[in-house]
Amino acid sequence: MKTPAPASSISRNVGRVVPDVTALKAIAHPVRLRMLGMLRIDGPATATQLAARLGLNSGATSYHLRQLAQYGFIEDAPGPSRRDRWWKACHEVTSISPSETEGEAFDMDVAFTQAILSQHAGQMQKAVEEYAELPQAWRKASTASDVTIPLTSEKAEALTKRLNDLLMEAMSEAPPLGEPLPPGAVPFTIMLHAFPYPGRLPHGEEESEP
Repeated sequence: MKTPAPASSISRNVGRVVPDVTALKAIAHPVRLRMLGMLRIDGPATATQLAARLGLNSGATSYHLRQLAQYGFIEDAPGPSRRDRWWKACHEVTSISPSETEGEAFDMDVAFTQAILSQHAGQMQKAVEEYAELPQAWRKASTASDVTIPLTSEKAEALTKRLNDLLMEAMSEAPPLGEPLPPGAVPFTIMLHAFPYPGRLPHGEEESEP
C-alpha cells in the first residue's frame, strides 16, 4: 500500500477538466455524477463494486462508466487481478463557465448545474443526519451558513474568484483525492453557491452602466 506523504509537505497541481458541450451532456446525469464522485473521493473501483454501492445492476453501471470514459472523465486503472476491469477518475475538479456560453452550450451548463445542485442537496441532507454522531472536533469544523452582501456584479465576481482561489490553494496543499490519507484526515466537502438574491434582478436585462 502506498504510504501518504505528510500533508504539510504537499504542494501540487490539482487536476481539472473543463468539458465541452458534448461532454457536459454525458456527465449531466445523476448516476454518472455519483459514480464520478465516488471514483474521485474513494479511488479506483470496478463496475461490480460501484453497482453494489449505487443499488444498480452491473450492466447499467458498466454502460455509464463507458460513457464517462468516452468523454475523458475516467480511465482504466491497475487492479489486483486482470479478471476485473478497474476504473479511476482522470481529474479531481470539473469546471464550467456559464457566463461565457450561449445557445446549446448555455442550456447544457444550466442542466449540469441543476444536476449538481440536486446532488448537493442530497449530500447536505446526509451530512445533517450524521451531524449528531460526529466527534466534537468535526462538528466545530462544520457549518451550514449563508451571508447576503450588497455588491455590484464586478465585486461579486471578484469575491467568488477569491473564494474559489482559496479553495484551490487549500486543495493543492492537501493529499490527492482517492489516495491513502494521513492519520486524522478525511475528505472534507465545501459547497460554494453564489448568486444574486432571487427575485431582485429583472430577467434578461443587463446591468445599467454607471
